[in-house]
Amino acid sequence: MLLRTTDPFRDFDRLAQQLLGTTNRPAVMPMDAWREGDTFVIEFDLPGVARDSIDLDVERNVLTVRAERVPRNGDWEMLAAERPRGVFSRQLVLGDNLDLDRIDAAYDGGVLTLRVPVAERAKPRKIQIGGRTEDPAALEA
Repeated sequence: MLLRTTDPFRDFDRLAQQLLGTTNRPAVMPMDAWREGDTFVIEFDLPGVARDSIDLDVERNVLTVRAERVPRNGDWEMLAAERPRGVFSRQLVLGDNLDLDRIDAAYDGGVLTLRVPVAERAKPRKIQIGGRTEDPAALEA
């Protein structure tokens, strides 16, 4: 059985951590990002969030991730409430060098993974050097 003791200072501290965040538990959804070759990978931790409550929008270069963790319905009594509930939202400003039309999103095991490819125009490429050929006779004149 789960026992709950009442400690107003602990409850206040927990509320402050949820609202302001700490180094161990940020107020926004935790995120990791890295580059794999020509793709940027971004992962958001969203445990307990239903796939259909996740909303992704891209407007100009701003990616907005919105998700909602709703309380369970039914005949039950809450004994402990330490996991944040409600709407979570996070915005990322993405660079012009990314192809925002080809973002791939997957959700598995409570982790939302976005793969954003580098735009073709931003990839390194070789440039041919052109010019006229020098005529040795023209150099002597």
